[in-house]
Amino acid sequence: MTIVLIAVSLALFSAKRLLTYLHIFQQDEYDSIRFLRWIVEKRAFDKRLSLLIIGVALFHLTIHQYVFYPLPIILLFLIFALKERDPRQHAKKKLVLTHRALRIFLPALLLSIIVGGIGMLVSSPFIWLVPVQLLPFLLVIAKELLQPIEKRIQRKYWNEAYTKVQKLRPIIIGITGSFGKTSLKHILGHILETTCLTLSTPGSVNTQMGITRIIRERLTPHHKYFVVEMGAYGKGSIARLCDLTPPDMAIVTSIGYSHYERFKSLQTVAAAKFELVEAVCKKGGKIVTHADVLSFPYTSAFANTHAEKFIICDGEKAALSIKQINQHREGLMVDVVWYGKAYTLEAPLYGKHHGKNMALAFAAACTLNIAPETVITALKSTPQIAHRLEVRSQVHGGVLIDDAFNSNPEGFVAALELLDVLRQPGGRRILVTPGMVELGKVHDFEHEKIGLKAAEYADIALAVAPERIKTFTKSFKKNATSHQKLILCSTFADAQTWLAQNTRSSDVILLENDLPDLYELSLKL
Repeated sequence: MTIVLIAVSLALFSAKRLLTYLHIFQQDEYDSIRFLRWIVEKRAFDKRLSLLIIGVALFHLTIHQYVFYPLPIILLFLIFALKERDPRQHAKKKLVLTHRALRIFLPALLLSIIVGGIGMLVSSPFIWLVPVQLLPFLLVIAKELLQPIEKRIQRKYWNEAYTKVQKLRPIIIGITGSFGKTSLKHILGHILETTCLTLSTPGSVNTQMGITRIIRERLTPHHKYFVVEMGAYGKGSIARLCDLTPPDMAIVTSIGYSHYERFKSLQTVAAAKFELVEAVCKKGGKIVTHADVLSFPYTSAFANTHAEKFIICDGEKAALSIKQINQHREGLMVDVVWYGKAYTLEAPLYGKHHGKNMALAFAAACTLNIAPETVITALKSTPQIAHRLEVRSQVHGGVLIDDAFNSNPEGFVAALELLDVLRQPGGRRILVTPGMVELGKVHDFEHEKIGLKAAEYADIALAVAPERIKTFTKSFKKNATSHQKLILCSTFADAQTWLAQNTRSSDVILLENDLPDLYELSLKL
């Protein structure tokens, strides 16, 4: 009976704690190295239960010598199992127990029970530190052991999706870029949808298995266009996506410091993004991009070699020129010239950087033989893009600019400038931000620049998790006037509490990025 109680209590604790670690592992895209690095950097090892186990062990050694009474250990496991928060319910980005997550979780749980079973053969209570401390490593071990099976499963799904694409043969528009790709997909997808049935990958789905799932579940013979966002997480990422969805058109929005931590240099970023361009050229399609993208040696040389395939926005060889971008309270107005003829594009969107996205979407749609006038009409009904400079009126009368999904240097500046556009008489401009992520070695430099910009546009800046954006806070304080305030908030929840207690009806609030739990969470175990 005692053995059963120990096994059950350990299994319950292990299950709850494995869910906690799996939540982070999932947000790190099941990258074992990055996950283990996070564990070490955050010192996310169990401390409280381990100290209590050590206390129980020392007590037994002192009072009962080497006689082990298991009841205290059983109670500790049960108490900590009950206290552990469930990330499926209590998290900003909740744990989703997908089939893959379960394929990692269940073997890891089984391994923890096996380790516990071995521990039962040892009379010392110190042995129970082992299954407690091993839990994050068991997730990695389970994932690596099952990798061959996972690859076979993924290959099966990939083959089904590939066969479906080859059979239905929609016109595939691939979109990539360091930033702006999701927003551009949203705008172009809306334009195309007004002319015929169009499927766009939802949200920020841009990985091989994410796109595979969308194809298997949603692509139908009635879809004429398939707009695919393609994310690059290393060399070959986009090439693999192009194998699955051979693109007829490519749109490259930008090349910049987003995910710079993974690529180490902008030249590497450029080469990775241009895997899409290479695939389109092989298929004889067209490439729509901005002249800024062609400012790198490789991209410039490639464009010169395949000049007839490029539709360039701005620059000397531009088919489309952006003459002016104006941000109004009602949205954006973009004046362009398309093959010598002037047009005005209007959309109820916010952030001047979206003006470039509108222009690229216009050029792409026109290249697909949709009349410019039809595109202009469609743009006027473009819905706002969720959590990407989404402007909403508050119940108390203020204005909220929700740019919480992600952040990059260009978008951050556009968001700050929007504070001035939407500012109300007597109201304050309030910025809430944890800064930007995955900038690698330019992290401090970019945050110093954005701190200077924030001091120009924000009356109050709430810096969330300020220890990771020290150059931002230092730059803001250095350049702010005596009337401006910098408020340090440990978590986003602290910032929300401050807003609830201090916001006025005339304020305009910018939520610039909201760190996923991976970056903000410090596990207090």
